Amino acid sequence: MKSQDIRKAYLNFFESKGHLIVPSAPIVLKDDPTLMFNNSGMAQFKEYFLGNGTPKSPRIADTQKCLRVSGKHNDLEDVGFDTYHHTMFEMLGNWSFGDYFKKEALAWAWEFLTEVLKLDKDRLYVSVFEGNPAENVPFDQEAFDIWKQYVSEDRIILGNKKDNFWEMGDQGPCGPCSEIHIDLRTDAERNAVSGRDLVNADHPQVVEIWNNVFMEFNRKADGSLEKLPAQHVDTGMGFERLCMAMQNVTSNYDTDVFTPLIAKVEEITGLKYTSNDAMTSRDLSIQEEQNKTNIAIRVIVDHVRAVAFAIADGQLPSNTGAGYVIRRILRRAIRYGFTFLGTKEPFINKLVEVLANQMGEFFPEIKSQQQLVTNVIREEEASFLRTLEQGLQLLDKVVAETSGKEVSGEKVFELYDTFGFPKDLTALILKEKGYSFNETEFETELQKQKARSRAASEVTTDDWKVLIDGNVETFVGYDQTENNVKITRIRKVDSKKDGVLYQIVLDATPFYPEGGGQVGDKGTLVSANETIEIIDTKKENNLILHFAKQLPENVEAGFVAKVNTDLRTSTSKNHSATHLMHLALRSILGTHVEQKGSLVNPNYLRFDFSHFSKVSDEELRQVEASVNAQIEAQLQLVEHRNIPIKEALDKGAMALFGEKYGDNVRMIEFGESKELCGGIHVKNTADIWHFKIVSEGAVAAGIRRIEAITGDAVKDFYKNQEDTLAEIKEVLKNPQDVLKSVASLQDDNAKLKKQLEQLVKEKIEGLKNTLVADFQEINGINFLAKQVDLSMSSTKDLAQAIGISKPNAFVFLASIEDNAPNIHCYISKELVAEKGLNAGNVIRELGKLIDGNGGGQPFFASGKGKNVSGIKEALEKVVEYVK
Repeated sequence: MKSQDIRKAYLNFFESKGHLIVPSAPIVLKDDPTLMFNNSGMAQFKEYFLGNGTPKSPRIADTQKCLRVSGKHNDLEDVGFDTYHHTMFEMLGNWSFGDYFKKEALAWAWEFLTEVLKLDKDRLYVSVFEGNPAENVPFDQEAFDIWKQYVSEDRIILGNKKDNFWEMGDQGPCGPCSEIHIDLRTDAERNAVSGRDLVNADHPQVVEIWNNVFMEFNRKADGSLEKLPAQHVDTGMGFERLCMAMQNVTSNYDTDVFTPLIAKVEEITGLKYTSNDAMTSRDLSIQEEQNKTNIAIRVIVDHVRAVAFAIADGQLPSNTGAGYVIRRILRRAIRYGFTFLGTKEPFINKLVEVLANQMGEFFPEIKSQQQLVTNVIREEEASFLRTLEQGLQLLDKVVAETSGKEVSGEKVFELYDTFGFPKDLTALILKEKGYSFNETEFETELQKQKARSRAASEVTTDDWKVLIDGNVETFVGYDQTENNVKITRIRKVDSKKDGVLYQIVLDATPFYPEGGGQVGDKGTLVSANETIEIIDTKKENNLILHFAKQLPENVEAGFVAKVNTDLRTSTSKNHSATHLMHLALRSILGTHVEQKGSLVNPNYLRFDFSHFSKVSDEELRQVEASVNAQIEAQLQLVEHRNIPIKEALDKGAMALFGEKYGDNVRMIEFGESKELCGGIHVKNTADIWHFKIVSEGAVAAGIRRIEAITGDAVKDFYKNQEDTLAEIKEVLKNPQDVLKSVASLQDDNAKLKKQLEQLVKEKIEGLKNTLVADFQEINGINFLAKQVDLSMSSTKDLAQAIGISKPNAFVFLASIEDNAPNIHCYISKELVAEKGLNAGNVIRELGKLIDGNGGGQPFFASGKGKNVSGIKEALEKVVEYVK
């Protein structure tokens, strides 16, 4: 059965059991501050398990794109080395929110696997929770008794807390789980060793395929458990592992989920991937070498899926946060190709087309964003390959400074941490040179860094203290900036970054929580006796959280929630301007333009969008003019607050890739601008006053960024321009025509520059005639080494001019410019050919003496450094090359 058919069979089965089939949420989470990525099927449903929202159906099923590369669930280092872990994987899931429970969940799991897919029952094992007396959680007798209806007791395994008790995190909903494992070994292997003994033992052919989690408890801050008010079912089945079982192979990578990608890598590299089954019969010496190739190919085909879907869902590679994780995954793939497949040019981007054709039917985002994903990956590959080249030069320097044959682990960690140079690649290169490095020192530095990172991000969260029961919280901020409120719940949060803060939830808040690119509101909570400052507002698990540095003395009092309207007004101007600019960009640059990210705060707006080239000055002027024309048109806000998403799209509303929309949405209209948006906007475009672009530049391949200002910020901008012009006039002695005066200065400067260039040429010619007399003949080589008083570029010209004036010339010149030393080496081509001399090697070696580096061709090379005092030693040592 093909993978596409397996996915459809699963969804059709649970639809027949009364489940609503919903699309996969984006792999990148934008509305959950506790998670970077969707790491499990249940992540998008957390608010329902917590009781903070009501699902559209009590029974739901889907296939969810998941990414496990950070935090508690981190499979990254396993990927490639085994045959069943992945960074991105699909989780087939079915959920019950207070509806059915263990009996139905287990019965349907067994029915689907054995009757619909017809998997061999003799290869299946199940596990149940053995209980934990210390936490007062009993043995899961109910699940055990249900399974006895389907399998013999010797196929039911009792699992401990690690294997059979699932938790969302350190706090929150949790409960016992019952897993289903499959034994894919040969009959001979199964007869020799029972599959029962290999369950949860990391055997590559005895793997878990389905986990049924029974959400019964809530884990409190002190570690204790309390019963949830309703019982839920959260199940997840590994799609890739299920395909392995259904396609009679012993590796996920031998399924048609991965084989098209593997075939493309084989085509590009000329290397062959050996299937898991074929590997077992190979000669051991050949197998070891082939295994390196296999691991590299598995890493690449796995990682390209994770990176491509993350980019398609709106997360670009970067140096921070989720973007850094994506960059790290991609660089791991590039490095494996570079080291083990010999790929020195970008090639992973060529796999995106295969992926889009393979998965585009079910995940249309990868097809529609194919070109963008390809461009971004290609640029990232080229950039990191350049970094690898830099790392090779730095490693040469480290080796040169090492006494003995063991390189400092601290130095290797510095290459890894600062320049992204992988440890295993360093080890490989050092081994080729006859060196090793101190791994203990490296690990010590790595653990220090991890400890610093953990300490910086560590957060301690208390349990909620609920003051008013029930889901009574509402948002009234579209209509009000001030409202009478009561506090419904509070909790303390302590982090090294922010210190102790308190999260306050209100029954009817006017505060807008951070989301959709717009920052959260600030303001105050005012009672009869005190005022509490709200420093930020965020949303988590469907609760609007107001952050304060202190709690009110009487949390049960009545309060007036007051939004800082000055900040709110400035923010709303910038937010509405992003909508107008989006329309203008699509009108002027083309409908290929799509929003790829935004930041809207009181000071400015930032807007990232897809476009293949720099936006010209004329195009930017047209965009500005278009937005300001919409402002001058005094377009009234038309708000559709709660309409079906299909109706909004039919009206022409823009929906953004990577955003999760419900069945009903909010649509914002300003004239022809129509977008799905939950943010705060002006009532009329005239309120924006004016729009001014302040910068435009590249963020990544195919992604541009515009930063702009509105309202009072524009007034301040023009005021600064006026002040600057006044200062220029004063410096120029207040001429009547400033432009004419500046042009005259430029003309004078150009004339002086020409005169200076002529003087330098004459100085070079004079030095050339003087220095030619200083040549020494050493072993048939005309040798010259001198320091001169010239700029770097002039010293380079002089070295070449002197070099061509003599046969068999070896010229080494040094100079100082801006307190930085530079060196240049010219070697006649006949010396390069006959004596094997190389100017590039000379500069690289002697460049170390001036704390610099450089390079060039064998007959001419240049370098620049930081240590002026090293010039003397370089001039003394260079003669050794001709002796």
